[in-house]
Amino acid sequence: MGKKILVVDDAAFMRMMIKNILLKNGYEVVGEAENGKQAVQMYAELKPDLVTMDITMPEMDGIEGVKAIRALDPDASIIMCSAMGQQAMVMDAIQAGARDFIVKPFQQDRILQAIERVLSRPR
Repeated sequence: MGKKILVVDDAAFMRMMIKNILLKNGYEVVGEAENGKQAVQMYAELKPDLVTMDITMPEMDGIEGVKAIRALDPDASIIMCSAMGQQAMVMDAIQAGARDFIVKPFQQDRILQAIERVLSRPR
């Protein structure tokens, strides 16, 4: 069975894009959240193998979301999703504990590469 992934993005369209790529490639999308606060609650409930997390979201942004999830599970595998020009925020996210990042607009190969690399890393 495919690895379980939680998709977090405030834009429904982006969640759908990522979800479709993941499903087509044998991953199981166990949940979708539209902000960091929801992501933390869903992570605790669903215990996914990996989280894709947007940086800029209402209520709780991706960086705070990463910190909160890593507080629950120091081994959490999280990949940040950012728009072009958010390099400083990406660095903050990596320092907060994200394991990789992908830049929007998404390219399927890059998403799959990042997921495979993060999931194959020893925790």
